[in-house]
Amino acid sequence: MLLNVALVIGTFLFMEGVAWFTHKYIMHGFMWRWHHSHHNHHKGFLEVNDLFSVLFSFVAAGLVIAGIEIPSFWFLTWIGIGVTLYGLCYFIFHDIIVHRRIKIKFTARNPYLQRIIRAHYVHHRVHARDGAEAFGFLYASKKYNRADKRTPADQSS
Repeated sequence: MLLNVALVIGTFLFMEGVAWFTHKYIMHGFMWRWHHSHHNHHKGFLEVNDLFSVLFSFVAAGLVIAGIEIPSFWFLTWIGIGVTLYGLCYFIFHDIIVHRRIKIKFTARNPYLQRIIRAHYVHHRVHARDGAEAFGFLYASKKYNRADKRTPADQSS
């Protein structure tokens, strides 16, 4: 059981690196056609960029199913659960807290949350494929700290 928990936690932590790499070199690279919709205004609730979530969910589900169906690959189930938990945290942070795609009343008071939200807003200042910074989702450098206690989301509301 301890190994299973370690696999889930390790995968979750590893996924931030995968997400950073994917965001910087794939989404802002050869898959900009999909990601472009996320950096520019669009009509409707869904955007082409949401196809990345669908793709990653198939990967996570495939890992879980393979781990269940192939006993010698049991560990893939726990890796798939780690990927799924990262995806859930990403959805809550990115789509609900930062972009407010689901309307909730929330004010980030925690310095960690304020920093990652601020870093994400800095990333979105650039509406083109090149020139962006801060590609992570659940980690941001302390350079995105600010003395002002209100986040950009709080200031615009």
